[in-house]
Amino acid sequence: MSFGLFSRPGAGFSRGMWKRVWKDAGATLGLAIPIMAGHVGQMLMGLADTLMIGRVGVVALGASSFANSLVHVALIGAIGFLASVAVQVSHAYGARDREGVASVVRHGFAISAGGGLVLAIVLWAALPGLGFFGQPVEVVAAARPYIDWIVWSLPFALMTVALKNFTEAVGSPWPGFWVVFGSILLNIFLNWVLIFGNLGAPAMGLEGAGIATFLARIAGFVAMGVLIFRHPLFRRWLPARWRGPLSWLEVRCLFLIGFPVSLQLLMEVGAFAAATIMMGWFGVQALAAHQIALTCASTTFMFALGLSQAVTIRVGQAVGGGLSGDVRRIGFTAVAVALFIMGAFACLFFLGGGWLASAFTEDGAVIELAAGLLMVAAFFQLFDGTQVVSIGALRGLRDVRVPTVIVAVAYWVIGIPLGYLVSTRSVLEGVGVWMGLAFGLGSAAILLLMRFHRQCRRFWPAP
Repeated sequence: MSFGLFSRPGAGFSRGMWKRVWKDAGATLGLAIPIMAGHVGQMLMGLADTLMIGRVGVVALGASSFANSLVHVALIGAIGFLASVAVQVSHAYGARDREGVASVVRHGFAISAGGGLVLAIVLWAALPGLGFFGQPVEVVAAARPYIDWIVWSLPFALMTVALKNFTEAVGSPWPGFWVVFGSILLNIFLNWVLIFGNLGAPAMGLEGAGIATFLARIAGFVAMGVLIFRHPLFRRWLPARWRGPLSWLEVRCLFLIGFPVSLQLLMEVGAFAAATIMMGWFGVQALAAHQIALTCASTTFMFALGLSQAVTIRVGQAVGGGLSGDVRRIGFTAVAVALFIMGAFACLFFLGGGWLASAFTEDGAVIELAAGLLMVAAFFQLFDGTQVVSIGALRGLRDVRVPTVIVAVAYWVIGIPLGYLVSTRSVLEGVGVWMGLAFGLGSAAILLLMRFHRQCRRFWPAP
């Protein structure tokens, strides 16, 4: 019996192959679990920030939401660009090319530092234009001092991401996780001190939350730097010299991978932002239900995203180490693991959507609508897991241009237009928006999986 998805085309699926599949699943999960935990921790930090800022008042909560929506887009784009560091390091590490790893680390760190500074300056210079977005005057006034601190934390956040990507790409994600987790706890503690004026500090409200994030990101960067310089596993792969001119060829390689990945993430974030705008057309209750369902779906997505980053690294290491024949098995095993995990979440959403929604609100109409949206989310959990793991495997192959086109078509040619048509020309309204998202994710999953299957063929030329 032949299972070409996991094995070499035409090869049998033997007992030995089963053992290798289980071994691959364990290795990918071992790498993915701390990455997943870090992503979920970031989600919980966002929830904690919202709860703490919400106690200051409605204006502060609205201002933080407005500010974070602006800064978050820029940050997501930059983080997507830095995925190129993990890809390039994993290839060089798989080949045991110490100089290659060191060169990527040095250039990636320089790009993160310089790019973060430029991003901070641009956002800071744009602060006088906050009124352009049509937000209430009191919200804009409250957001200004908060953004002042947040934007200058971006260089430290991005340098930490670049170094963390390096530690994960050499197969050791736990130290980086503990640094990030520690910075999350520090941020919550500093929020408690600076927002509410505890331990003798002045009560600074929303501005205190901005200062807390700024200080926590600096501390996270310092801790990550100390870690990689003192840990023998990481130190042996670091550059002998950090100063010196950058190589245009290395910068170009990072750009050719990082820029399409950045576009992929921005198109995805933009699609869900467009869905949020459409949900607002159907009233406050529809928007509230959307936020509940989106929070649940975003949380489960973090598990698939961690798996995606792990498979990027494992595929890159396999190619770099001359084990290209393992790529198909690594990729499709990761897809199978994603289907199992996301299938469990799908069952939770389908059977317990009302219970989940009731944890956020007591409004019966919102609960009913959110439960309906979560039933649609249950349907696309499998698609979401498949598409993000497939795109991660393709990144490990340095295949990023065609997947970017696929993402653009899936979200902006299929998903959003279909959601608009179904929601505005039927009685489904908000549910129709989510049906469009489901079809977009399904299209992305099928096309990206087919792309990965096709790309794997180049490792097994026809006899």
